[in-house]
Amino acid sequence: MQKYSEMSKEQLQALKKELDQQYAEIKAQGLALDMSRGKPSVDQLNISMDMMDVLSSSTDLRCETGVDCRNYGVMDGIPEAKRLLGEISEVDPEHIIIYGNSSLNVMFDTVSRSMTHGVMGNTPWCKLDKVKFLCPVPGYDRHFKITEFFGIEMINVPMSPEGPDMDMVEKLVSEDPAIKGIWCVPKYSNPQGYTYSEETVKRFARLKPAAPDFRIYWDNAYSVHHLYDDEKEQDFLLEILDECAKAGNPDMVYKFTSTSKISFPGSGIAALAASKANLDDIRKYITVQTIGHDKLNQLRHVKFFKNLDGVHAHMSRHAAILRPKFEMVEATLEKELGGLGIGEWTTPKGGYFISFESMEGCAKKIVAMAKEAGVVMTGAGATYPYGKDPKDSNIRIAPSFPPIDELEKAAKVFVVCVKLASVEKLLAE
Repeated sequence: MQKYSEMSKEQLQALKKELDQQYAEIKAQGLALDMSRGKPSVDQLNISMDMMDVLSSSTDLRCETGVDCRNYGVMDGIPEAKRLLGEISEVDPEHIIIYGNSSLNVMFDTVSRSMTHGVMGNTPWCKLDKVKFLCPVPGYDRHFKITEFFGIEMINVPMSPEGPDMDMVEKLVSEDPAIKGIWCVPKYSNPQGYTYSEETVKRFARLKPAAPDFRIYWDNAYSVHHLYDDEKEQDFLLEILDECAKAGNPDMVYKFTSTSKISFPGSGIAALAASKANLDDIRKYITVQTIGHDKLNQLRHVKFFKNLDGVHAHMSRHAAILRPKFEMVEATLEKELGGLGIGEWTTPKGGYFISFESMEGCAKKIVAMAKEAGVVMTGAGATYPYGKDPKDSNIRIAPSFPPIDELEKAAKVFVVCVKLASVEKLLAE
């Protein structure tokens, strides 16, 4: 296929006329399709419905230590839930605190607590002249919204298939005590689907931050979210807490996880894994904040999944639903855009997103054209702090939620918009 950049002006004009016609026909269909968020589909939610039946009025509702899960108490989670989330997080249960339904809420709380009361005896961030966070980009928009909400300055760090640019991370962290953290989605990253290499994880663990209260915010949201059952087709991620301990930095990481896209996104359980010193510091605040999270939901999850093998079996069912959607979108992109020189995209082995890079200056236009044609996507720029993509090129594709027949229509709309926006850019040059 001929690259668009190699076409003559006459060829581009003829192509634009053809694409204008295709786009008009699409708009006439009156589509209403949504690819805006990485939400599980109805089919995925349905595979967890048996969880609703594992507790009943005749069930023994005590945890293994004899505490009645209907009542107050057990501030940091019932033991069996700590074991289960510990297995998912690859850490010992004593390094886990179980929270409510949202790991994002735990991250918000962690930043908020650092702002008002500091980290392990250090100066509260609100009393400092400047607080900064490193943000691997493109990245997770809701991470960036948290730090923006607290007025924390965000610094872009480029991503590669190996993870963040560690030369840049090491330099900035070691030189600037105002840098208090870095956001990370280390496995099947949002939106690119990259998994940090072993060397990247080890370099994180060996960081020498200028700030004693610097923390790595390790959001391991997709730890068991493989698209393929064969281990050879799955990404491997080195366990960060263990590496930090080996490197003499046991307190440098907060590791977040949840069952949000394992069971029910609105009714899962979240967890934070960290060193004993970090957890002891955090417990001081939890004792004021709550008398205990939803232990019945913790018990429900344990009785449903039982152990890590049960989780893996369940995630295989998720993969069977998601895999055809990802493969269909990737095949459509390759068939329609491959070799044209107007876009590149990732082909992740897990997670919830495909990252698309358009020609520079085209992302906002593509997303706007798709919306006008009846396909809602994540806003262009959302994957960068402050919603500002310096190249206006990154688009996050979320294949999970729509039924596959709707997704197929949406993918076809998307490629037409990419082609048309690219032709118009080239003609304007």
